[in-house]
Formats: sequence, C-alpha cells, structure tokens
Amino acid sequence: MGKRLLSQKKGTGRPAYKRPSHRFKAKIEYRKYDDIEKNGKIKGQIIGFVDNPMHNAILMKILWENGDTSYLPCAEGLAVGDHIWEGNKADIGIGTITQLKNIPDGFYVYNIERIPGGGGKFVRSPGGYAIVMAKEGGNVILKFPSKRKIAINGNCRAQIGVIAGGGKNEKPLFTAGAAYHKSKAINSRWPRVRGVAMNTVAHPHGGKQHHAGKPTSVARNAPPGQKVGHIASKRTGRKKRK
Repeated sequence: MGKRLLSQKKGTGRPAYKRPSHRFKAKIEYRKYDDIEKNGKIKGQIIGFVDNPMHNAILMKILWENGDTSYLPCAEGLAVGDHIWEGNKADIGIGTITQLKNIPDGFYVYNIERIPGGGGKFVRSPGGYAIVMAKEGGNVILKFPSKRKIAINGNCRAQIGVIAGGGKNEKPLFTAGAAYHKSKAINSRWPRVRGVAMNTVAHPHGGKQHHAGKPTSVARNAPPGQKVGHIASKRTGRKKRK
C-alpha cells in the first residue's frame, strides 16, 4: 500500500492542513453601504498597521468618526495619524474611498467593488493599481494591471492610490528555512515533492522514468486518486507558430 496523495489528505481536518483562525484576526471590509456612503462623507483616522499572515498587503486600522473601526489595504504614502475620507462626497486624496463615478480620469485606484456595496474584490495585491480610463453612461472603464479594460458600474466603490508593499514578491528567499516559515504561516505544505519523483504506488505519475509516461490531462469528474496533473485542460502541448 502506498501513501495517500496530498490532494487526498487535504480537507480532512488534520493540523497539517488547518488554517488556524487565531492568526487571521483582521478582515478587509468597507463600511456598510448606508445613507452616509450614498449622500455624504465620513472621516477616519489611521491608528495603526497590521501585518496579517492572510494578506500580502499591509492593512491599516481605521477609526471612524462614529466610533467604528475597520481594516483596509494601505496605500503608498499614508502614515499613522493621517486622515482619510469615505463616502459619495468624500474629498479626493490618497486612500479616499468613494464611488468610481466621482474619481477623475487618470487616477490610480485599487480594492475595487464588483457590485455596489459588495465589498472590494479587484486589485488587492501589493503594488497593484487600476487606472480610471473613461466614463460611459453609468459605467466607468478601468484598465487593470493585466492591461485588460473592463466596464464597471459607476456606483461601485474603490480606494484611490497604489497599494503599499510593491515589489514584495521580488525579494528572494535566501534560505530553505525562510521558504519553510513563509509557508508555515498559512499552514501550506512545503517542500512539495514532484509526482514524477515518487514511486508508482504513491502517485499516478511515479516511477523510475522521472516523467509522467502518459498524458497528464484528466477529466473533471475523475476520482480523487486519479485527479492529478492538468485537470480538465482545454488543450495541451506547444502552440504552433503563426
């Protein structure tokens, strides 16, 4: 009997794969989409920064005028004690949270909503930003980091600026220990052994030949022991030159 595959072990509730909730206390969320958001503005002060293992970006803890607190991705150029605004009539500045229709063309934005009041969904990685290109009717055209242009409802909210921490992934991991502890913070298994380096009893791609030896694409409804490799791949092989 061989060992169970990693894909089979995941989700069993064992400590090796659990995501301990006590490490992830800070949750990114906008204020409720209430009358203040729609018809006015509210002022908040940055009272601290949180390096949360669950997020690559640094979070800022904001204390609002009404006593509420929330966590949002920090923009470059902000410091503890700075003030930001949120609302439809908010003052335009770094970190401001307002509807896309209120943001001038050419501005950088991040933490963008998909639907009004749904919370930030797009552009939340360190150093990321989208560009407000134009406004057409009730929609706003945004240019995403992938260079793709998307039309989003102008009532969706976004933050102005560039997310702090750009270049984080460019920093090399000089030691194996650094890579281990980076994965350990989120309970990710590291190092990860290649399937072709295993024995035939431990993985479908295993064996002495050190290559899969068979097509690596599998069906979407394949059983767990077989579901490794390129799952439900649309195509394989090299693309032909035009």
